[in-house]
Order: sequence, then C-alpha cells, then structure tokens
Amino acid sequence: MAKRSRGPARRCLLALVLCCAWGALAVVAQKPGAGCPSRCLCFRTTVRCMHLLLEAVPAVAPQTSILDLRFNRIREIQPGAFRRLRNLNTLLLNNNQIKRIPSGAFEDLENLKYLYLHFNQIETLDPESFQHLPKLERLFLHNNRITHLVPGTFNHLESMKRLRLDSNTLHCDCEILWLADLLKTYAESGNAQAAATCEYPRRIQGRSVAAVTPEELNCERPRITSEPQDADVTSGNTVYFTCRAEGNPKPEIIWLRNNNELSMKTDSRLNLLDDGTLMIQNTQETDQGIYQCMAKNVAGEVKTQEVTLRYFGSPARPTFVIQPQNTEVLVGESVTLECSATGHPPPRISWTRGDRTPLPVDPRVNITPSGGLYIQNVVQEDSGEYACSATNSIDSVHATAFIIVQALPQFTVTPQDRVVIEGQTVDFQCEAKGNPPPVIAWTKGGSQLSVDRRHLVLSSGTLRISGVALHDQGQYECQAVNIIGSQKVVAHLTVQPRVTPVFASIPSDTTVEVGANVQLPCSSQGEPEPAITWNKDGVQVTESGKFHISPEGFLTINDVGPADAGRYECVARNTIGSASVSMVLSVNVPDVSRNGDPFVATSIVEAIATVDRAINSTRTHLFDSRPRSPNDLLALFRYPRDPYTVEQARAGEIFERTLQLIQEHVQHGLMVDLNGTSYHYNDLVSPQYLNLIANLSGCTAHRRVNNCSDMCFHQKYRAHDGTCNNLQHPMWGASLTAFERLLKSVYENGFNTPRGINPHRLYNGHALPMPRLVSTTLIGTETVTPDEQFTHMLMQWGQFLDHDLDSTVVALSQARFSDGQHCSSVCSNDPPCFSVMIPPNDSRARSGARCMFFVRSSPVCGSGMTSLLMNSVYPREQINQLTSYIDASNVYGSTEHEARSIRDLASHRGLLRQGIVQRSGKPLLPFAAGPPTECMRDENESPIPCFLAGDHRANEQLGLTSMHTLWFREHNRVAAELLKLNPHWDGDTIYYETRKIVGAEIQHITYQHWLPKILGEVGMRTLGEYQGYDPGINAGIFNAFATAAFRFGHTLVNPLLYRLDENFQPLAQGHLPLHKAFFSPFRIVNEGGIDPLLRGLFGVAGKMRVPSQLLNTELTERLFSMAHTVALDLAAINIQRGRDHGIPPYHDYRVYCNLSAAHTFEDLKNEIKNPEIREKLKRLYGSTLNIDLFPALMVEDLVPGSRLGPTLMCLLSTQFKRLRDGDRLWYENPGVFSPAQLTQIKQTSLARILCDNADNITRVQSDVFRVAEFPHGYGSCDEIPRVDLRVWQDCCEDCRTRGQFNAFSYHFRGRRSLEFSYQEDQPTKKTRPRKTPSVGRHGEHLSNSTSAFSTRSDTPGTNDFREFVLEMQKTITDLRTQIKKLESRLSTTECVDAGGESHANNTKWKKDACTICECKDGQVTCFVEACPPATCAVPTNIPGACCPVCLQRRAEEKP
Repeated sequence: MAKRSRGPARRCLLALVLCCAWGALAVVAQKPGAGCPSRCLCFRTTVRCMHLLLEAVPAVAPQTSILDLRFNRIREIQPGAFRRLRNLNTLLLNNNQIKRIPSGAFEDLENLKYLYLHFNQIETLDPESFQHLPKLERLFLHNNRITHLVPGTFNHLESMKRLRLDSNTLHCDCEILWLADLLKTYAESGNAQAAATCEYPRRIQGRSVAAVTPEELNCERPRITSEPQDADVTSGNTVYFTCRAEGNPKPEIIWLRNNNELSMKTDSRLNLLDDGTLMIQNTQETDQGIYQCMAKNVAGEVKTQEVTLRYFGSPARPTFVIQPQNTEVLVGESVTLECSATGHPPPRISWTRGDRTPLPVDPRVNITPSGGLYIQNVVQEDSGEYACSATNSIDSVHATAFIIVQALPQFTVTPQDRVVIEGQTVDFQCEAKGNPPPVIAWTKGGSQLSVDRRHLVLSSGTLRISGVALHDQGQYECQAVNIIGSQKVVAHLTVQPRVTPVFASIPSDTTVEVGANVQLPCSSQGEPEPAITWNKDGVQVTESGKFHISPEGFLTINDVGPADAGRYECVARNTIGSASVSMVLSVNVPDVSRNGDPFVATSIVEAIATVDRAINSTRTHLFDSRPRSPNDLLALFRYPRDPYTVEQARAGEIFERTLQLIQEHVQHGLMVDLNGTSYHYNDLVSPQYLNLIANLSGCTAHRRVNNCSDMCFHQKYRAHDGTCNNLQHPMWGASLTAFERLLKSVYENGFNTPRGINPHRLYNGHALPMPRLVSTTLIGTETVTPDEQFTHMLMQWGQFLDHDLDSTVVALSQARFSDGQHCSSVCSNDPPCFSVMIPPNDSRARSGARCMFFVRSSPVCGSGMTSLLMNSVYPREQINQLTSYIDASNVYGSTEHEARSIRDLASHRGLLRQGIVQRSGKPLLPFAAGPPTECMRDENESPIPCFLAGDHRANEQLGLTSMHTLWFREHNRVAAELLKLNPHWDGDTIYYETRKIVGAEIQHITYQHWLPKILGEVGMRTLGEYQGYDPGINAGIFNAFATAAFRFGHTLVNPLLYRLDENFQPLAQGHLPLHKAFFSPFRIVNEGGIDPLLRGLFGVAGKMRVPSQLLNTELTERLFSMAHTVALDLAAINIQRGRDHGIPPYHDYRVYCNLSAAHTFEDLKNEIKNPEIREKLKRLYGSTLNIDLFPALMVEDLVPGSRLGPTLMCLLSTQFKRLRDGDRLWYENPGVFSPAQLTQIKQTSLARILCDNADNITRVQSDVFRVAEFPHGYGSCDEIPRVDLRVWQDCCEDCRTRGQFNAFSYHFRGRRSLEFSYQEDQPTKKTRPRKTPSVGRHGEHLSNSTSAFSTRSDTPGTNDFREFVLEMQKTITDLRTQIKKLESRLSTTECVDAGGESHANNTKWKKDACTICECKDGQVTCFVEACPPATCAVPTNIPGACCPVCLQRRAEEKP
C-alpha cells in the first residue's frame, strides 16, 4: 500500500516540476516585443503551443518560422489567421478539431514548406485554400473526414514532395478522377510521393485512388445527342439553339459565341433551358455571330459544330467598323491586322495582297472569326501591303495596310580565322541580312580600325587588309547594326613572318665502299620550321630499313651498294617557299673475295632443284584434278598461262632461293643473323661469280632485247607486248616489266622482306596489326547503301579497265621451297609463303583455321634478293604481266603468244575466235582448252570449262565475263564492216585496224564517260585537258596504283549480281549472290546469256562508297567459297599484298599529295571525319605513321562530286594523266587517226556497244553509268549515236595491192621485233639482209591504214622499182608457202570436240545440219550456216538440210 500511494505523489511532483520548468523556459526565451503567446514555449523563431486546450490560433511574431499548435481544440481557422507570417516555414495543426479549411486560411505563407493537418475532423476543403503556397513540400491531410475534393484543389502546389490523403472517407466516383491523374503524375515524375485511398463504394474500398480507372467507376465522356443548326433572324425574334448531351456524370452545358463563354446573368434575353437549349429572346444585331455548344464533365468535354446566327435588317452597303492599320512586327512574332464591317446582309470579309493576288496557302496565315488577318511566326517574306475586302450583295469596300517586318541582323557569311604570311593580302568576308538592311562595321580588339589605305571595307562588308604587317595580328570584330539591334562575330588573324628555308648544313659529293653505311647531312632553318625530304634521281625517298631520315633531316643509307649510287637532292619546304641542294654519291666496289663465294655453285644447283620440285608439285596439284578449296581457285585464277611469263617468274624464284641458300651457309659459318638490318648484304657474293649465277638461274636469258626497227608498223600500230610505244624508252609500259614507283619501296630489312613479317617488331612503338583484324574491324560490312546517281556498271567498267592495265605475277609455287609443304597448311612466312594469319578471337579461328592462303608476288630479276646476284642490292620489284597502256590488252592479250591463241587465223578475215552460237545468232567466247580449270570445280554444278579471252581473269565473275563477250563481239562486228568497206585488205590489216579502233573506243569511254564520275569536277581539273604526247612521261603503272589505289573499286561491288529480263524484271532463276557468280560460265550458257547480267549492271543502282560501309561480306567472308572450306578475305589479301610489294604507309602518300602531315589521329579529321573510324585506326595501328595505304584510302571521306577521298584522287589523277600523256598512240594524238576518224571515235559510248553486241538489248539509257527510271529514262537503241566506219574506206584507183603490205610488214619485220623480244627466240643462223618495202604515210587518204610504196634514195629508177616490187611479192608467196608447210609438218596436235571424239589436224566434220567444224592447230573452230529468208509463207524443214525450203517452187523448177 505504501508503494502504491507513492505513485500519485510522484506524478504531482513531476507535473509541478514540468510546469515550473516550462514557465521558466518561456520566461527565458521571451524577449521584449517578441509577442510570445501566453503559456507557449518560444525559442528564437520557434513557437510551440502544444496541449494548451487552445480553441483559436494565437497571434505570434512576424519572424516566426516554426509554429506548433498540435494537440489543442482548435475548431476553425479564420481567413487571414496567419497573415504577415511570411517567414513561416513549418505549421503543425494536427490533432485538433478543425472541420473545414476556408479560402484564404493560409494567406501570406509564401515560404511555408510543411503543413500538418492530419487527425482533425476536416470534411471540406475550399479549392482555393492552397493556392498561394508555392514552396509547400509536405501536406498531411490523413485521418480526417474528407469525402469529396473539388477538382484542382492541389494543382498549384508546384514544390510538392509528399501528400497524404489516406484514412479519409473519400467517395471514389467520376468526380475524383482528376485526383487519380495528379497522383499518377507524381508517381511518373519520381519527385513526389502521394497516398489516397477510396472508402466508398465498398467494392473498391482500400484501393489507391491512383489505381482507379474510369471504367471501374462507369464514367462516361460527354457525347452530343442533338446539335444546333444555323439560324437567320430579324429584329425582335426569338431563336432556339438546341444542344443535348449525355455522359456520367451528367455533363454541364456551356454556350460560346465567337469563342467566348456566354453569361446568362448579364443578359436577361439569354436563357439556358433544362435540356441545354439556348433561347435568345428579342434578337438584336449584336446577337449575330458564331455559336457553339460545349458539354463538359470530369471525364472530358466535347463541342458541337459551329453554327451561325445571321441577322437581317434593312439592306445596307458594307461600312468598316475597324480598318486595318500599318503594323510593325519582328521576325518570329505574331501579328494581327484587324478588320470588321457592318451592312445588310452582313458583309463577308476576305484578304488579299495589296496587288490583289491571293494569300499563300500557309498554316501560319489565318483569318480570325471577327475578320482579322492573323499571321504566326512572321518571316521576312510576309512584309508588304495587304487588302481587306468587305462584300455583300449590295456593294464591296476595301481597305489596305502594310505589315512592316523588322528583323535583327543575321549573318549570312561569317569571317573565318586566317593564317597568312607577312606581306600578303587577306579578306575577312562578312555579310548580314535584316530589316532595315544592316550596316557592317569592323573593329580590332574592340577599337576602331586604323584609317589607312591598307584597310578597306568593301561594299559587300568584306574587310580587306593589303600588305599584312606583323602588328595586324589580333582579333577582328564584324558588327551588323540596324535600328532593331546589332550582332557581332569575331575572327582571328595570325601573321607569320616571311622566313624561307635556309640550309644550316648541306651534303657534299661523297664516295663510299660497298657495304658501308653513310650519312648525308642536311638541316635547315625557317619560319614556319621547314620539312626535309630527300629525292634520289627524281624519286622521293621513304623511310625503310634501307633509308632513314633523322628529325633534323640527315639521310642515312644502310648497306650501300652500286644501286645506291646517283644524285641525291635534299629539299627543305615550308609555307613560305622551298630550297634544295644536291650531291652525288659514288660507290666503290673492291674486287675481293666474299663470304658466300664458296657456296655459290652448290646453292644454285640446289635452288634449281627445289624450285622446280615445288613448281611441278603445284602444277600437278592444280591441273591434274579439280580445285579442292578457295586456295586452289585463287592459285588457278592467278597462275600465268603465257610461257614467257612462267619462265621469267621461275628465273626470279631461282634467284631468290639461291641467295637464301647462300645466306644459310654463311650464317651457319659466321653465326650471325642475316635477317637483321645490320648485316651488309652487298658483302655476300663477289663480282666474279655474278655472271655465272645469272646465267645458270635463267635471268640473263630472259633479259629482253627489243627491236623497234620496223617503223612502218610501229608508227601506226601497237605491239601486243607494249614495246616500242615510247621510241626513246621502248620498254616503258611493256608487259612483263617491273611496276613503277611514286615513292621508294618500304621493306622491313630495306630491300625485300615485307613490313610485319616479324610479328614482334615494333614500328613507331607499335606492332603492325594482322590484315585480317583490320578487315573485320574496319572494312567488312553487311550494310549496303544504294548509289542514287550511278549504276553498278560504274564498278564493272572499273574492273574491266583494271584488267587492261595491270596483273601482278604471283609465285608459281604454292609450296615452300625449303621442304615442299603447302603454304596454307604450314601457316609460315618461308618463301614463297606469306600466310595471312587469323586472329585468335576471329570467327574463323573458332572453326579451327589458323591462316589464309597467300603467296608472295614473283620478283623481277635483279631486284630484291635476286638483285644481290645482279651486282648490287636493288629493292624488290614486282612484275606487271600486262601492258600498262589502255590498249584493250584485256581483249587481245599482252604478248604475241596470247594474241595468236585468241585470233581466228584460219579465216584471214581479221576476226577473233568465237565459241558456241546462241539462239540470238551471236557467239559466245571460245572455251579454253587444256586440263580442268577453276570453272569446273564441281562436276555437278559446272560441267563447262572457262571461256578464253585476252585476259586470263575473264571468268572471275559473270559481270566481267559479259563485258569480255561484248568487246570480243565488237571486234568481230567492226572487222566485218571494215572487210565490206575494204575487200582488198588482208586479215592482218583488218585485225590491226580493228584493234586500233576498239582500243580508241575504250580510251574514249574511260576518259569522257567514266572518269568524270569517279574523279568529279575537282579531279578532272587536276587531270587537265589533253595537250598532246609527251615522250618524257613514263606511262607505266605504279605499284601503289595496282596494289592499293585502284582496288577502291572493291568498295563499289554489290553483294548481288542482278539478272533482269527484257522488261527489267528479275529472271526466273533469280539474282545471284556474288559468291555464286565466281567462275560460273555455265550460267551464261544455260541461264539466258549475257543480256540479263548486262541489264542488271546498267539497270540497277550501284553500291555507294560510304567510309563505314566498305567491302561487303561476299568479298571478305565468302570470296571463292566452296563447301567445307574456309573462304578467302579480299580486304585482308589487299592489305597483305601491299606489304608484300613494299608499299609505303598512308602518311608518306599524304605528304606526296601535299596534304597536311598527320602526327596524331586527330590530325586526320579533315580527310576522315568519322571519329569512330579514327578511333578504330588508333586501336589497330597505334601510330599514324603505321597505317597501311589500302584501308586508309578506303575510309577517307569523299571529295564532293566524286567517288574518291583526297589522297586517292591524287593517286588516280596522277596515274591516268601519265597513261594518257605518255601514250604515243593515244587516240587524240594528232596523226593517230585522221580528223574525220577521230570525230567518229568520239561518237562511241558504252550504250552503243551494248546495243550493237548484246543478244537482244533494244532499250537503254544514253549514259549507262547513270541511274535512270524504267521505262521513262530509257530510249531506243536507234537513238544512240553510231561510229560511222565509212571514213575508214580506202579511196583508191587500184585497190588490189592496197592493205597487203601491212601484213607483209608485220610478218617480215614486225613479227621479228615482237616474237624475238627474248634472246632465246632469236634465230641462230644469220640471214642475208634484204630490202623491205615500208608502209607510207596516210595523210593523202582518209584512212591511215592504206599503204604506199616508198623506196630508198639509191633505187635506180621506175623499172628497177617495179622489179623490186615483183620480187617482193614473189618472196611473200614463197614465204607463205614455206610457213604453211612448216606448220603442217610441226602440227601433230589432235582436237577433241564437245562429245569427246578426236579429230586429226586440218580435218572438217559436221556437228549438226547447220554447223561445220574444223580442227586447226589443236583448236576447234565451228562455222554456222546463215539461212536466206524464205520466199514462201510456209517453208518446210527437210531432214539433213540446214535451211527450210519452199517445196512448191522446187517442184516447179524440175523439168
């Protein structure tokens, strides 16, 4: 009991203490004038009045920030209860007895953040209660009795972060959907939290308001059930506008007049009936206008159509109530020209321009219901006079006004930063527009410009500074000013002092011992700092293992040999100018014994044996069976067929192997690394052994000796092998010679090993990437963007042309010389292998492949390793198998052997051999004889052999084969025409004249129709107009062109070869994926001939060159694909071939083409704008100095109007200029053709060639390289200009001997000069020299193929001359007879026809009723009989007869 009694006492004591403490605190906190309410606790700006049984809000000091009124009995908050408490931050009113929140309760609380009203008895909230609380973040209203909320109650709380309405008695009906939308908005924004739950109806009790849908509440958006109609009234009438609507809740009806809500309270004449009908009593003129009914509820609103109330008083002409006024407006703003009028009937308002032209149809321009002209977003063109017309049946009145559009100045041309050299003139262009037109003013650094003659502001606004001085450097400001305002733009002028390069050290003539290293000093000074380059004998030296240029400009030459002797020029260049100095380097070769001498004899014997073994193994593998893999296809495709080419390549490879064996012997004895650049290769073999090695290897025997003595032939016609075109340098441009160089080659060891052959070697601090990695990262693409301008024929002509210019001779062996293993199986770099390695994460690596097949190109004898045996180290050069000239060598061949194999020598009509004749009556190319070829890789798919053409690559893909077929037919077409015109010409004359015409046609199409599309306007300006033949220009193909630059055409290849029928619809067999078009001549024979393919070339858009879409995956992933084998990658092969050929990196060609030096990848942004591509290049190569030429040329951005980047354009324009200007027999060179003939040549076009030589192409666009829409863009072949061959007709009195001496000259002299280009072909017996007639000049006749006798000056007279002619004719006859006897004696070759049956030489047989075949020199030639047109309506076919006959007529002819 004692314990229990202590409780109340303790509680009393505690209460007493608390009261005393509270009172003490209140007394402590209270300050004079602070206004702390009685019994409340006040501390600084905080007032706490809890548990005080307060029934009203007490007055507090204005600076109060926190007011705590919790746990009291406050029942009502009066409006203005918190007035002047602008600093109040927190208001706590929870746990009171408040029943309603009136409007204005929280007035002046603009900084209130926290408002707690929970646990009260609030039933209603005035919708304006929370309107002026912009900073309120937290509002607690939970645990009250709120049943309904007026829409928009919380809409003004912009800073709200937490709102609680839960634990109320909310009735969730259609009226509350606005709250659901608000809560969803809070949830989606993520910035605020809110809670509100439904109490009624019971079926959704406890559900969050945010989750309630209109469907659950059965809410319906209003819908109009009865619409009002137009009404016409007079004064004092009553009018009814009906409007009925349904919805849930019931919609409110609101009426609008002229888009303004009608107030029924302000006009007693207006009444809104219960059903929504508007009643207007005692109508007046002011009632007229546009009426519209709007039905509205919480679920939405809907309007009726607009109706018109027309008021009719007594007739009156229109008069303006408001006339439009001149108005000024700024660009971008809106303007209204008001216009209204009265009259009876009410006038109609319309607007026009001041000149009565109608207003433009523009969504910005509208006429308001009141008749005003409203223009949004005004532009300068809106300025001008406008006319308002008011018209009724009585009259029409007009009023005009101007809209004056004023615009701030806007710059149309802005000045750019300029860097100029002291003394030059600089222009800063600055132009602006505005209204009024702005004035251009210039300042420098914010100050007025100097007033002198050097500074001039032109009328256009351009600032011109003449004779720029150093003090002119700085910032210049261009200001454009008018009355509206001003604009300013700045530009910087940098002035460089004029300091041309001056040499600080110069080289002098030097003599060094062979094998030594030598440094040639050269350094210069200037401003800007000059760049140093070196030239040797006119060719720029590039950084390689052989040459090194130090940062200061010194040139170091390693392992000097006799080939390094010559004149060296040091050139210092900066933007001011250049200076050069030269010296002569002489090389002394002492006659001493070398380390390799003892091993020469045994090494050559072993080299011949190993090379021949590897070559024979390869031949057996390739030609004794069908191709087994893409490697075999590539090897067959590239394997040279001409015997001279094979022998020359073999000799070079024996050279290579000999040197390797000598190296191995010496290395074994000396124990030094011969593969390093430190070893002096010139010390390997002494001079006395050189001739022995050269003779035994075969290189000496294959040194060509050209003979250009037969000027009668060479003045008019090209030799097949390209020799004697340049009479001063007969081997320039000839077939089987080395490619030319623009820049010195770059090999890893300085003369023959490719960059990257040692994968661990660093270049500029980085290893070179694998070519396959570059291909997959940068080049391969599945995406193709169609070219909007050009057709796929653009690509096809490029490939056809390329096969007229270059073909690299690759190694004859696919196996290593060292042990005979195949290159694709060992994946090594042992000669001649140089496998393309596959990266570990490559898709092909996952299938087990380690490398792709690749063998090096054969070297020219006397270069690379072989050069060591030819007296000095010359960098390795590669062989161009073709003539460099554009001479149709792809049609006729590049050697005499090739040319004779495709000629129809039996007919003596100058024709090319033809194959099977199609239904169109036109022949295909002949088939190639010999073992199974790449075209017969699969017996089931391809039983047909390859076609034979002037280039061995004619079967590579079907589009190319179609082009070869076109041009072979063009030759035979022209030859047949020439024979009709000149029946006295012999076969050789017809052949060479036709070949000359066909070559000229190809030249004309290339330079006039194809190149302008490739080079564009900029490139064609660089190429320039033809100025005539220049014998000082070497037209040879340079290595970088063949190996990298001209391979840009690979980026134009579509992944599909389209095949279209005569209606330009897909062929029944469908289009061909490219990998199915490789080596597939059977598709031409069996699937519609060449026409579908040709239509697919000129009727389909080509592939656009896009830097991010280069080679399609048909070329990078499916090249030469075969089942169960790894396909090749053309992009990787191109990069690897560039390294094999010692092509310098991209950066060196940028310098050659006068582009800026690129020290960082960011420096490439002008030519390669895509940052992703630059980043990929950086990841791959690490340094800009390492980038391979081919991929860099491909990713450059195109020069506008062309299909090339800037470096590629430089290289192509350089090559094509040389090809034209260095060709003595160029078609435009005066004397090659007569003026009349040249005029006709210029009529030629590829469209005409298609029309003449396709199977049945009758409609074509005039320019087949340009995309045209079918059928509108196509015309008839009859509309395409033709070449008129009549100007080649001889005009002579006695033509029996005309055209004969060409053939004589060819057989007697020309043939000797062509066939005996190699020493081993020269006759061993000396023949007695005899006089030979020569072909005279052709200037006397239209044709340059006519001949005239000419005699030597010591001919005694006319009789002697006639005897001489007769003797020559007799000699010709005797020679022909002897040749025929010799050919028949030597010819033991049999022929095998298509059925496998053998036929002896010179025998004839009937293939069918219409075809007679003949065996001639091992080749089958078939002739198809042409049937004359039948003379009767129904001719009859007789068994065994070719042509149908008319039986009735035959019977009448019998006796």
